[in-house]
Amino acid sequence: MGKVTGFLEIERQDRKYTPAADRVRHYNEFVIPLSDEGVRNQAARCMNCGIPYCHNGCPVNNQIPDWNDLVYNGGWEEASRNLHSTNNFPEFTGRVCPAPCEASCTLNIEDTPVTIKTIECAIVDKAWENGWIKPESFGEKTGKKVAVVGSGPSGLAAAQQLARAGHTVHLFEKNAKAGGLMRYGIPDFKMEKHLIDRRVKQMEAEGVTFHHGVHIGVTQDAKQLVDSFDAVLMTGGSEKGRDLPIPGRDLGGIHFAMEFLPQQNRRVSKEQPLTNQPILANGKHVVVIGGGDTGSDCIGTSLRQGALSVTQLEVMPKPPEKENKALTWPDWPLKMRTSSSQQEGADRDFSVLTKSFSGENGAVKLLHCVRVDGKMQEIPGSAFELKADLVLLAMGFVHPVHEGMLQSLGVKLDGRGNVEANVKNYRTTVDKVFAAGDMRRGQSLVVWAIREGRQAARAVDEYLMGMSNLPR
Repeated sequence: MGKVTGFLEIERQDRKYTPAADRVRHYNEFVIPLSDEGVRNQAARCMNCGIPYCHNGCPVNNQIPDWNDLVYNGGWEEASRNLHSTNNFPEFTGRVCPAPCEASCTLNIEDTPVTIKTIECAIVDKAWENGWIKPESFGEKTGKKVAVVGSGPSGLAAAQQLARAGHTVHLFEKNAKAGGLMRYGIPDFKMEKHLIDRRVKQMEAEGVTFHHGVHIGVTQDAKQLVDSFDAVLMTGGSEKGRDLPIPGRDLGGIHFAMEFLPQQNRRVSKEQPLTNQPILANGKHVVVIGGGDTGSDCIGTSLRQGALSVTQLEVMPKPPEKENKALTWPDWPLKMRTSSSQQEGADRDFSVLTKSFSGENGAVKLLHCVRVDGKMQEIPGSAFELKADLVLLAMGFVHPVHEGMLQSLGVKLDGRGNVEANVKNYRTTVDKVFAAGDMRRGQSLVVWAIREGRQAARAVDEYLMGMSNLPR
């Protein structure tokens, strides 16, 4: 514990944003980092609790009090080593993780948690700046070949761990570049993609072979892949979007969020578009249906494209401004949160159910909505209409895409349509085939994907070698 009285003497201070009027003009990151001294002061606020509840909140088991103490005492390089011992990609989580660790912080009882996410990001950014992050050498080659299908955070973490265990690792990605929805779903203004590129270079130097533009089960036979490797780990994510099958759904201008967001990400990176029918918000009244992170990303992207207005609809009731700490802490609370994109100019409405769409000349023009109560029952006389030229469906993902690889291999699915595999050995019902990440657990967070990738890598290593020295 660096400073015993730090939490009493130093106020919580977090990173700030550049003004909304400036940042909506570009797609670059806009978070203003704290100075080294500012980060050190925030690390001094950590109380090194006897029971560090931040550990409860962190899916990758980051040793948070340890690297807070190291930062306070100037041990930045050792803090980086500690951080990377549990998290392969802290620059990803330091930008896009909602920080459940902070919700679990003891100081959050009075709404002043340690700025764990900011400190984490500062550690890894400084490590890259100072050249402390280098390709790690592996021990003697095992002679075993492993295929990882899907290069999102789960697949990347698993591939890196397996390569460091001495296996020959081939990572297959259907898109032109690695990263999964981190690259094609999360906008650049939240996480610039050069962060992924430098990790790919590190992994290539560690022995991982990347195969881009290879869609297992579509452009390459899935069974043949399984026959060619000693083990196959599927980390293809949860990409089947939740639809809204109501009258007028077939009108033009109604799209899934994951039809809209990847197009803009490809424009920013100057990657070849997959379609000659661009989805753009400029000069349009945009309605985003869904109140989560994906909906927020649609808002920020629409505003940057020049939307006339953006309205976000959520079917759930408006959450309370503050949670009841006695009931929720140290668990993740339900409370009102406002993202940076929502701050930029979106109108938010809660307890709204969209009943139908209507339009002109085959294009959407109106949403026909009604308000609902806490039991999702329609409130009589509450019907209203909302103007819309572009509707983006951001209501989450129901399960992985079944067509292609999963159907070809015949793996068993659970009751929600995800690949059935437990968190002890991550094995599917098909011999030597494993599954991890959102494909197994359902849609979730980047930090959970990294956890599952690391744990699945250990399970694959144990399967191949009979034991494993990889951390779980």
